[in-house]
Amino acid sequence: MAAGTDWTPMLQAEFAKPYWSALQAFVAAERAAYPVYPPPKEILAALHLTPLGDVRVLIVGQDPYHGPGQAHGRCFSVPVGVAVPPSLRNILAELHHDLEIPPPGHGCLDAWAAEGVLLLNTTLTVRAHQAGSHQGKGWEIFTDEVIRVVNAQDERVVFILWGGPARRKKNLITHDRHVIIESAHPSPLSAHRGFVGSRPFSRANHALITAGRPPVDWRLPPR
Repeated sequence: MAAGTDWTPMLQAEFAKPYWSALQAFVAAERAAYPVYPPPKEILAALHLTPLGDVRVLIVGQDPYHGPGQAHGRCFSVPVGVAVPPSLRNILAELHHDLEIPPPGHGCLDAWAAEGVLLLNTTLTVRAHQAGSHQGKGWEIFTDEVIRVVNAQDERVVFILWGGPARRKKNLITHDRHVIIESAHPSPLSAHRGFVGSRPFSRANHALITAGRPPVDWRLPPR
């Protein structure tokens, strides 16, 4: 993590724990043998793009995308020029349904990150074409601590939990000042079971406004 970010003092202790060195050794061995995504400089991109003091919404994802060029360290997001994955297509369709914001023609969610939306996967690396291949290696210990740090903030944060693995993080959100919005995952396999029509974006903004915080501008500019 770059020195000087406001996450550093809150997470610095994690880098000295045994699991962290074991995790880094595991990822290095994986990179030596296989393609691993995202690139090293993008692993902590979500934290670099959204300072702790700016976080108003935390969206919890699971794995990075495991296809070439897709993962860039923000959950559900892909770089401009990369085809929009099916789950993200459903997210953008729900955004249009909820707030009448048209899809931007790309899948990069950096504008959300700049608005205080922390786009956090619970596992931060993955072997190419093998979903879940880096789960249970230590990333979840680190990202659970990120969620705890956000939970400790004095101002309201809206936690958006899509799908079973994200919803199981509810036990880390202990303060009643925060708001949890949860539903099925936006994947085409499950979106019809409660994600479609759930209006998470307007609900998040209502929760923020109710607490005296500014709403998120969910618009994604065309690129």
